Amino acid sequence: MSIASDLIRGHTDTIILARLIDSDNYGYEINKSIQQRTDGRYELKEATLYTAFRRLEQAGCISSYWGDEQTGARRRYYKITDTGRSTYSTLLTDWKAAKEMIDKLIETEDR
Repeated sequence: MSIASDLIRGHTDTIILARLIDSDNYGYEINKSIQQRTDGRYELKEATLYTAFRRLEQAGCISSYWGDEQTGARRRYYKITDTGRSTYSTLLTDWKAAKEMIDKLIETEDR
């Protein structure tokens, strides 16, 4: 759904940080979680996901480390930092304010 993608695109960092709040995770599982939470209606393109990981890591919002998988490929895990938690809180507050404003702008008078 392209409309949803356009609306969501600017919030990729917030979405990724939200997926890391409770536990460390790796790219495929984060994207799978996003798909599940949206009932399959949205997923991040791999390039978008890993570009966001690099951007968040450079900003000090996340750190990464290699997992110690006994079977299968080694996975790079991402962990939210204290800076990332603070950034997430700010981004979430900004999102709520923007959502409230947009709701007011698109509601009709008879609602």
